[in-house]
Amino acid sequence: VSASFAMLGDIIIAEPDALIGFAGQRVIKQTVGVDLPKGFQRAEFLLDHGLIDMIVDRSDMQQTVGDLMKFFLKTD
Repeated sequence: VSASFAMLGDIIIAEPDALIGFAGQRVIKQTVGVDLPKGFQRAEFLLDHGLIDMIVDRSDMQQTVGDLMKFFLKTD
């Protein structure tokens, strides 16, 4: 997902515990030659490191996206 249009959005939302990455952990570990941090490529790790903007449960996604659209499309 991280090598696609998904990361080009103005607001990036993930579901809890989502796995987000271009290559798998094993491939990355073999490439860089170091152990990866716990939770690497999980939504919570990426949120903590500023790569996504929010984590929203699927059951709340429609409401959250609607609220964001109302906010950003507000006209006076």
